[in-house]
Amino acid sequence: MNTKLISVDNFLDNKDSYEQAVEILKNGGVVAFPTETVYGLGAIATDEQAVQKIFEAKGRPSDNPLIVHIGNKEDVSKYATGISEAAEKLMDAFWPGPLTLVFDKIPGVVAENVTPGVNTVGLRMPDHPVALRLLRELGMALAAPSANRSGKPSPTEAAHVEEDLKGLIPLILDGGQTGIGLESTVIDMTINPPVILRPGGATREMIEEVIGPVQSSAGETGDKTPRSPGMKYLHYAPEAPLYVISPNEEKIRSAVMTLKNQGKKVAVIGPDEFQSTDADWYFAVGPIHDSEKMAVNLYRALRQCDSTEADIILAVETDLSGFGAAVMNRLSKASEGKNYID
Repeated sequence: MNTKLISVDNFLDNKDSYEQAVEILKNGGVVAFPTETVYGLGAIATDEQAVQKIFEAKGRPSDNPLIVHIGNKEDVSKYATGISEAAEKLMDAFWPGPLTLVFDKIPGVVAENVTPGVNTVGLRMPDHPVALRLLRELGMALAAPSANRSGKPSPTEAAHVEEDLKGLIPLILDGGQTGIGLESTVIDMTINPPVILRPGGATREMIEEVIGPVQSSAGETGDKTPRSPGMKYLHYAPEAPLYVISPNEEKIRSAVMTLKNQGKKVAVIGPDEFQSTDADWYFAVGPIHDSEKMAVNLYRALRQCDSTEADIILAVETDLSGFGAAVMNRLSKASEGKNYID
């Protein structure tokens, strides 16, 4: 399959580009497009055969649910029921934006493979001009996970999508680098108080300012069917083994020297301030106390590690406040929970 990459610059007439994307989608195909979080791979959410192409292109496990993207708040009632007052407040506060709300689904509307094995559906309205224009010109909802091979770091640039999915999908809409860099927060509104299933671009603190206390899931389902992406399988992982290490420059330097003495090549992902660690490669992701900046740059750094010959990757942990919860969630998944112990 030939994969076409089209730039959709705000300063250009992009009518033909969107028409191509809409035509592919209406004919049962898939299209990659930018959101404010990461690039998504979309198919019409009510078309089971089209949605199956997402799983095939990504190599995604069939029981991993997909988030449904809508272009207008009013579309929620087409797919979900039991919309509470708290949910209305969250939609008013965060939509369009990086928050996915899980509701009881209306049976028989979205394709069964969008929400395999569960009676719920996750909905969000993305805050990106390309995503919103595509959804509104299409006039239908899109099921869309991140546009990468399953398990790998999510794409924050069109080049990342092309690297993973070239030859597997027909079209990538290039809208530049994404702004947030980590996937949306997913919150289960079928439970009271609501439960954050996956931390992301809307922090717990932001949510609690709007609706009061919420719970946080441990993010693991064991053998249970997951209600949200990012809960059950290895995600976001670079090719070399990744270990999380404490934010102490001396400990990092010691760990690097120990590993190099064992004949290993070492890459470190960490704050701007720690670059003198003697690592073979150091990928700075932002100031040590700026977890929001770290979130923007984390996936790019993980992908940069794949361009090296590193045998092992050390990723410096951050605290769990604000965006730090989402950063550490992704690092925990990418490392399979492994911490470096000297």
